[in-house]
Amino acid sequence: QVQLVESGGGSVQAGGSLRLSCEATGRTFSRYDMGWFRQAPEKEREFVAAVSWSGARTQYSDSTKGRFTISRDNAENMVYLEMTNLKPEDTAVYYCAQGYYSSSASDYDYWGQGTQVTVSS
Repeated sequence: QVQLVESGGGSVQAGGSLRLSCEATGRTFSRYDMGWFRQAPEKEREFVAAVSWSGARTQYSDSTKGRFTISRDNAENMVYLEMTNLKPEDTAVYYCAQGYYSSSASDYDYWGQGTQVTVSS
């Protein structure tokens, strides 16, 4: 049974930083690509960032490129999302996902329960 558990969300003022973590259990972590998505109230879930199984490749949405950094630690079964220069429009529930290197949610098999990020102006 694959489980993904996010942590690190919270409230921060605009311009601040947060680091999200996601611990994966249940299957060999290093075989799978990982992604972060987010969903704001009354909006569709959107892609944030993805990292390949080895960590060699990363991709970002246009709105997060240059501000967010995705990374992973295969020895610890962890994936991270370092978020800097946060803006109010970054407010959303952030989800960790495991699957195939893609910006499409349909390419990910498993999802975490989400962690709330709130950015105030």
